Amino acid sequence: MNFFLDHDVPIEIARILSGSGHDVSTVSQALAVTASDEEVFQAAVDASRILVTCNRDDFLALAKERQHPGLVVLIRRRTRIAEGAALLRLIDRAGPEGLQENINFA
Repeated sequence: MNFFLDHDVPIEIARILSGSGHDVSTVSQALAVTASDEEVFQAAVDASRILVTCNRDDFLALAKERQHPGLVVLIRRRTRIAEGAALLRLIDRAGPEGLQENINFA
């Protein structure tokens, strides 16, 4: 699957996803550091990538207003390994059909 990671998602999550065979792009690769949440959301939409963020409130509002390729809100945990494991469990459980065009929490 194709993912787009927001500024607030730790780089370790990108490594975990890439290591599991997913195509990962980050905001820092695609946009300026000062990019707004709306610009980040639109970049994910334009690239047809599932957006992964820890910023629940702002992105939930955007996802409810418009069509999108998918949104995953990553819940902060004690370790990056625990966060990555939760995300991989979600991907495994939901599959592409459960993630695409939906809002999920990991």
